[in-house]
Amino acid sequence: MQQSTLLASGQEVSLVPKALERLFTEVSGFAWTELVWSLCLVLIAVLAGRLLAALAMFLFGRWSKRTESVIDDVVVAHVRRPFAWLMGGLVGLLALPAVSASEAVAGALNRLLVIYVIVASGLLGTQVVKAVEEGARHRLDLDAADKLQARTAYTQLRGFRNIATFAVFMITIAFVLLTFESVRQLGTGLLASAGVAGVVLGFAAQKSISTLIAGIQIALTQPIRVDDVVIVEGEWGRIEEITLTYVVVKIWDQRRLVAPIDYFINTPFQNWTRQSADLLGSVLLQLDYSLNVDELRTELKRILDESKLWDGEVWGMQVTDSGERSMTVRSLFSAPDASKAWDLRCLVREQLITYVQRVYPDAFPKLRTRLSEARADDKERAGGFREKPSTEVI
Repeated sequence: MQQSTLLASGQEVSLVPKALERLFTEVSGFAWTELVWSLCLVLIAVLAGRLLAALAMFLFGRWSKRTESVIDDVVVAHVRRPFAWLMGGLVGLLALPAVSASEAVAGALNRLLVIYVIVASGLLGTQVVKAVEEGARHRLDLDAADKLQARTAYTQLRGFRNIATFAVFMITIAFVLLTFESVRQLGTGLLASAGVAGVVLGFAAQKSISTLIAGIQIALTQPIRVDDVVIVEGEWGRIEEITLTYVVVKIWDQRRLVAPIDYFINTPFQNWTRQSADLLGSVLLQLDYSLNVDELRTELKRILDESKLWDGEVWGMQVTDSGERSMTVRSLFSAPDASKAWDLRCLVREQLITYVQRVYPDAFPKLRTRLSEARADDKERAGGFREKPSTEVI
């Protein structure tokens, strides 16, 4: 690629920039045929490694199906693919010295295979973490009536899984970057000025670091757990998912409320299942003073005894307030969890109203009036004309 021209002074000037000319020379002089042939051999070695991994996982899967434990089945399901990728990369690295290639081609292939193995190792690490988490979850009785301990352990398990996955991801990225010489030199320079770099990174990533710390704090202190019943932003729902950066709350009408993880550290919220799942429910009725409270209390006990929603622990009825026209009757009862407490409240309210309608139809709040006739002297002052009765609200 020698394109030049002669000036009037006899000097030769190149029409192509030196950098472009040097690049063209390197590309045209590179052994592309050798690279393609070597790459094909390495790919064959990688495929052979993947076939060996598939055979090993097939035999291990056959053996795991004969055992009663579900842990080995979970491991096979999670690590099958990343293990095949890792074995392919390792076999390719082992076969690389047998490929007759120049130093440049061998170096390029070696770097590609090393990055391939690092990424496959990171994928395998994340899948192993997930397999451990799922295997431990199978040992927890999350369907029990009182599952507080199981939910506590599962929340800690999810938190440590998130932390481990994040750590594996960061280590994988670090090792991939360290395969490049320029990145290693940059790392050495950063270590030399670690103080300044730490201050700069601290200010730049302050929000991200605080979010990660909040996620770790949630996993350790557990103000919320998976399947906890909470009131967040005025919405009733259950904790569906907890990650290092956000929390998903499943609202009662199937909506999802996503809140940042530090929300549950910095903002007050209601947790109805912090210590136990059982709750007290109440129903308020405004009734007339003519109602017999004892009979209504007996009816409440009958309703609770016939309902499977009541846990048999707490019940009662009291007149909690009295006004000019009605009294407030509160029915109190217990339930094993929030969902049953809500259903029991609705059931008690409906059946008590039905009972009052049937037995005491006049016991609902009413406006009383008293009619009084005009007196005789009032008639005389009115010229003998009869006045209309006066109305008095009582």
